Amino acid sequence: MDRKRHGLHYTPPALAAFVAERALAAAPDRPLRVLDPACGDGELLAAVAALAPDAVLTGYDVDETAVATAQRRLPNAAIAHKDFLESPPPERFDLVVTNPPYVRTQLLDGRAAELVKRFGLRGRVDLAHPFVAVAPGLLDDGGVLALLCSNRFLSTRAGENVRTVLTRDLTVREVFDLGDTRLFTAAVLPAVVVAVKGEASAPARYATAYTTDSPADGSDLFAALQAERDSVVAVQGRRFAVSVGTFDNWRLSTPDRDDRRSRIAERTWRTVGDVANIRVGIKTTADSVFIADWDTVEHRPEDELLRPLLCHGDLQAWTPPAPPTLRVLYPYLDRPSRQVVDLADYPRAAAYLAAHRDRLEGRAYLRKAGRAWFEIWVPHRPARWREPKIVFPDISPEPRFTLDRTGAIVNGDCYWISVTDTGEDVAHLILGVANSPFGVRFYDEVCGNRLYAGRRRWITQYVSRLPLPDPESPAGRRVITEARALMAGDGDRADVDEAVESAFRV
Repeated sequence: MDRKRHGLHYTPPALAAFVAERALAAAPDRPLRVLDPACGDGELLAAVAALAPDAVLTGYDVDETAVATAQRRLPNAAIAHKDFLESPPPERFDLVVTNPPYVRTQLLDGRAAELVKRFGLRGRVDLAHPFVAVAPGLLDDGGVLALLCSNRFLSTRAGENVRTVLTRDLTVREVFDLGDTRLFTAAVLPAVVVAVKGEASAPARYATAYTTDSPADGSDLFAALQAERDSVVAVQGRRFAVSVGTFDNWRLSTPDRDDRRSRIAERTWRTVGDVANIRVGIKTTADSVFIADWDTVEHRPEDELLRPLLCHGDLQAWTPPAPPTLRVLYPYLDRPSRQVVDLADYPRAAAYLAAHRDRLEGRAYLRKAGRAWFEIWVPHRPARWREPKIVFPDISPEPRFTLDRTGAIVNGDCYWISVTDTGEDVAHLILGVANSPFGVRFYDEVCGNRLYAGRRRWITQYVSRLPLPDPESPAGRRVITEARALMAGDGDRADVDEAVESAFRV
């Protein structure tokens, strides 16, 4: 079975033991009926059984080989080779413990729409969402859901389905964001949530673990996650900063963080999302056709249609990008609204595209949208590329926001903001805040969607939340002045960073 396609990432034993321990700590004091609706090879059920040998175990899975393994290691459990979503059990349980399959919307084929309707979900879904949606109805009063899944649900718009179920139908007791600890062999950043069907007895706990360069003061990651204070642990040659506090609307709350957020809010004029439309770059959905080494291809298209293309590798903070060497075949007229070219006017481009027609026509979604077979999927308004714009990479460890005046098109691995829309002053205000250590810290504490090796996602929903000081205030004017000087090559980055810190008094 293709593990990636079916979302199979079996739980490592040490992590399974931690999940079982936290689940049982919250479970009611009675003989336990335990369900794992996607049990795989039985690792989570085995971890529960090791701590609660009298528990009655039930498991479901669609992988016949994994089910056979689970049955061998748990001979007294009721392990069924069934699709849980199609044949859920009729009884209720005291504990549902699960690492549900994670399958992206695009790999669900036509099933995504059916899942949305059937389980009352919204927006983009993955296969884990319905597993979580069903869980509260399977719990008896006082029962516990112990959920192990990708930490993406903590902060992304797509994770709203999971967050809603866990706070509307259950009471969250503990959240552990395990970040880039690499507890799975696959590239999965996990999180553990323990929630109960009943009222809260105390504030919910929240803990996070992410890579750091700070010196370590311990070596037990799971003990640090349950400790009362922050720490740094060294595990297999890597160090992780463990931060602990309480649960506050799916983020970590501590007195210091809450005070800082409050002071920032008092000095925020607008957010970036209030003053700017943040757009992703173009998406061709056929890059090997539209982005090529044009000096070597047969039927080289006319130069008029080969437009310079800015990619993430062209961008550095505060450094105006040079005219890019990469070019994209952009089959649109240079006009304010999107207007596709007439290929009869561009015979070389027509011949080139015709050689790739089978692949381009295979993009059925483009045809369904009433578009020409040789268009790109996300082109934006062609004339807007000539305007000055803030450009920054989608994924980068550090912020790399800069101002582009080359007129280049922006690739889909970057985002951009039109300076025509914001005005020059506000554009430089955005650059100052976004590129600063203040902006990074705000991102980590409020947005928090970090990847492996300290990389961050600089996407619309996070960048839009960055705060801005009033551009008419003395503090705001200072940020703008220092940012303009630095962007022009005459300033000092430390002066901009200090001006931003001073504007928010942090």
